[in-house]
Amino acid sequence: MASSEPLLIFTPSGRRGHFAAGTTVLDAARRLGVDIDSVCGGRGICGRCQVEQSLGEFPKHGITSDTSHLSPPDAVEADYAARKGLAPRRRLACTAALRGDAVIDVPATSQVHRQVVRKELEVRAFDLDPVTRLYYVEAAQPDLASPASDLLRVEEALAREWGLRDLDADLATARAVQQAVGAGQGKVTVAVHAGRTITAAWPGFRDRAFGVAIDVGSTTIAGHLASLLDGSVLASAGVMNPQIRFGEDLMSRVSYAMLHDRGAAEMTAAVRTALRDLIGSLAEAGGVERDEILELVLVGNPIMHHLVLGLDPVPLGQAPFTLATERAVHASAAELRLGVHPGARVYVLPCIAGHVGADTAGVILSEQPHLAEAVTLIVDVGTNAELVLGNRHRLLAASSPTGPAFEGAQISSGQRAAPGAIERVRIDPATLEPRFKVIGCPLWSDDPGFAGATADTGITGICGSGIIEVIAELFLAGVITADGIIDGSLAARTPRIVDDGRTFSYVLSDGEPRILVTQNDVRAIQLAKAALYAGARLLMDAYGVEAVDEVRLAGAFGSHIDLRHAMVLGLVPDCDLDRATSVGNAAGAGALIALLSGAARREVEAVVREVTKLETAIEPRFQEHFVDALAIPHRTAPYPNLGRVVALPDRPAGGRAGRDERSERRRRRAPVAAQEETR
Repeated sequence: MASSEPLLIFTPSGRRGHFAAGTTVLDAARRLGVDIDSVCGGRGICGRCQVEQSLGEFPKHGITSDTSHLSPPDAVEADYAARKGLAPRRRLACTAALRGDAVIDVPATSQVHRQVVRKELEVRAFDLDPVTRLYYVEAAQPDLASPASDLLRVEEALAREWGLRDLDADLATARAVQQAVGAGQGKVTVAVHAGRTITAAWPGFRDRAFGVAIDVGSTTIAGHLASLLDGSVLASAGVMNPQIRFGEDLMSRVSYAMLHDRGAAEMTAAVRTALRDLIGSLAEAGGVERDEILELVLVGNPIMHHLVLGLDPVPLGQAPFTLATERAVHASAAELRLGVHPGARVYVLPCIAGHVGADTAGVILSEQPHLAEAVTLIVDVGTNAELVLGNRHRLLAASSPTGPAFEGAQISSGQRAAPGAIERVRIDPATLEPRFKVIGCPLWSDDPGFAGATADTGITGICGSGIIEVIAELFLAGVITADGIIDGSLAARTPRIVDDGRTFSYVLSDGEPRILVTQNDVRAIQLAKAALYAGARLLMDAYGVEAVDEVRLAGAFGSHIDLRHAMVLGLVPDCDLDRATSVGNAAGAGALIALLSGAARREVEAVVREVTKLETAIEPRFQEHFVDALAIPHRTAPYPNLGRVVALPDRPAGGRAGRDERSERRRRRAPVAAQEETR
């Protein structure tokens, strides 16, 4: 029996609320502040408010979302579908009315402020060595005395002119060769993969061949289209990973696969659709045809890796976190239904361990710590941070369950990086007044013209880099203690400190909506940063060092973190700030290198085999390191390099700040729960 006030949950925003039956999805979205586009004012004319209902049981939310929980399409929606078309399972939010509990996904195309996917690419120098190459040949004409097949005559020409022998070709390729030989009167261009397999053929001379490198992240998917002939990058683009509607963090998606018979297949279909769409966008932007794409390289964390390839991700959700395969994967694009040339090949970099994936292999290939003398810590920051530590003598790797707080989830005013999100913060230690910048506006909030410049986007929330900065700034200003407590006594100095019951909050923006930093927000960031630091500390213990020479932050989020604030917060171990850098989407850069270099593929496969893996879930000292790292920047670590450039507040005697026994017990329980949720 449907409730008179059903629960409506929107993804990917996660916003939710109870509404009276009969409320349209668009009206509910507006009341919750969910970003849904509409030009016609809800009249069912523009079609910009299209949404999709996610169906099935959602134990995490305690509801079932069924098609009967929305009103059936009415005459207005039917008329729109007849005029402009409406994809299966798509509904118009302005006409679909609530009849029961429902989970509604708002696709990126229906959002006014579409996701800003900022995975910039910085690629080191490397030698161009494409695995797929083009060869032009002129095959001998057939005659009755030697009636060789079209394919054989092309193979003989390849051997004669290029020294390529003993080549393979499947039936589809044999058909393509036959057609090309006929149309080109024996003059053909063929694509040969790895010097062993003919994968494509065209009549006459051809000098266009392209490949795509893709980083399949749990939140965003970033791709780069490149020429296989000269290595030039023609286009880069990114999309949201549609699997977010199945769960924001990786373990939620594994749970979905566990609880639904076809859950893994649904997620595989969703991500492959997103890959096809992304490839289409790249091809259009780069001015190439989809069937000119002959090679693809993919990287991703182990769960994304398994779901893209159609492998069961469930074993990765429980000890001993077993991979289906850790080796590099070779497949056909047709097998994965990626909508490129039917003979195109797919290469997926090797995984390292159950929670350290092909994306980390891409980071290693891009950053090359295995060739360096300096002991380097590389952190790919995400919902499950992946860490690599070492130098040319030895590499170690681990993952750490940070959860989604760094990306805005679990934060009261948190949101993903989109126009209107606060991304930079400074707080005056004397007045405790803030100033900030939002995505989409170059001005600071105290600059003339800021209000006008942000009138369209508004100030909508705080994204990951803003969360890091505001908590670090509050700590430096004395608003937050070393133990992460918002000091309520400062309410006498500033109206920015407000009582919200048992704790206090800081008012970052007093507009509409009002944006607060709450005590729970601080706790969520403490848990996340402590998990990341503990993982790094375990690697340092195993390597036998008390300090690292260099720190590099990778990933879309890592590339936008201010390193000084990250170190103030205690996100990473102390290091000379001149040797702490953001390296952008290193996993994507590694994928591009592997796309364009067969030698690089062989290099990374050899290096990964020698990496020592640590499993943080079973390391006995993880808990100890976690608890110490809850303090800001740390309970005991001295941070001398940071102290030379930043005036840190005095550390309380004994390294603690008024920590009572009950709060200590709560904190010692917290990391266990955090690990269970993310694993």
